[in-house]
Amino acid sequence: METPRTPATLADVAERAGVSRQTVSNAINNPDLLRPDTLSRVRAVIAELGYTPNQAARQLRTRSSRLIGLRLGPAQEFTANMAMDRFVRSLVEAAGQVGHQVLLFSGGPVAEGERPDPLAGYDDLLRSTAVDAFVVTDTYLGNPQTIGLTRRGAPFVAFGRPWDDPHAAHPWVDVDGAAGVRAATEHVHRRGHRRIAWIGWPPGSPIGDDRRAGWHRAMSEHGLSTAGLEAAVEDTVDAGRSAAAALLDDTGAGSGGGSGEGAPTAFVCASDTLAVGVLAELEARGLAVGGSAAGGMGVVGFDDSQVAQVLGLTSVRQPLEQVAVALVEALTALLGSTTVEPSGVLLTPTLAVRRT
Repeated sequence: METPRTPATLADVAERAGVSRQTVSNAINNPDLLRPDTLSRVRAVIAELGYTPNQAARQLRTRSSRLIGLRLGPAQEFTANMAMDRFVRSLVEAAGQVGHQVLLFSGGPVAEGERPDPLAGYDDLLRSTAVDAFVVTDTYLGNPQTIGLTRRGAPFVAFGRPWDDPHAAHPWVDVDGAAGVRAATEHVHRRGHRRIAWIGWPPGSPIGDDRRAGWHRAMSEHGLSTAGLEAAVEDTVDAGRSAAAALLDDTGAGSGGGSGEGAPTAFVCASDTLAVGVLAELEARGLAVGGSAAGGMGVVGFDDSQVAQVLGLTSVRQPLEQVAVALVEALTALLGSTTVEPSGVLLTPTLAVRRT
């Protein structure tokens, strides 16, 4: 049995390269301080010996953990929302490219009927200096996370616009939901649909309101009526199905009642979850689904989840990989400078066109 080799130390590298320990340290942490030939020689020995710096000792010297904190919210039941999973994977990969890792944490258990504490978990990590900075993903109106972290002087960037604070001092990256929904509405309009319904979330969600604005703008530009063609419900499959049923019945589809303007022939939804509910209702009614008005009902979701891909659902795809890269770039700038100007990046989504 082969005896395990003792890991090489900084002293081993210094002795083999014929330099001081400080020179080896500079080759790792401050290579610009060394002459090119010295740096090349030290790096060759590091590679030869397989030397890995002691990260624990390095953290003590630099006061850097190389960790980025990201709080996970409660699991969302009865939804098709997988966007956060894709975002977390993208963030981990982007952070790894610059030598950081992502530390996931939760706000702790929440009693039934109670709302989670939006700041739970942050203070423990701040006190222990376990992370260098945070990525915040909830940017709803008056979000206590951004307010609390700003007051504590904790470095962070946000996935989402500071909707209620145009003068916010933290960097942010967001996806233009209105542009995505507008593209979705234009997509079904080009395929011959004129009665295009919107199923979104209750008013008060800035993200939901922004997405609805894209539908309303596209309808107005084409001179299409929106009367009786929208519903605001919670983000569940059952709610999406019920909303579709109500809209179809209210406009006289198969019931002889309604407004008399005709049933919707297409649905644009604020999420894939709602769109899956619409598909279920259309299937229950025996209504065909197709890419054009002649081929059947049109349905478009938002997020391009794995469920949408499996079902062949056309969906607005958020550029989450680009979001993650932009967030890490903003964090790198934030941690590397004491004077970073507030900045925001707004990315445009694309449309993944499938059978619906």
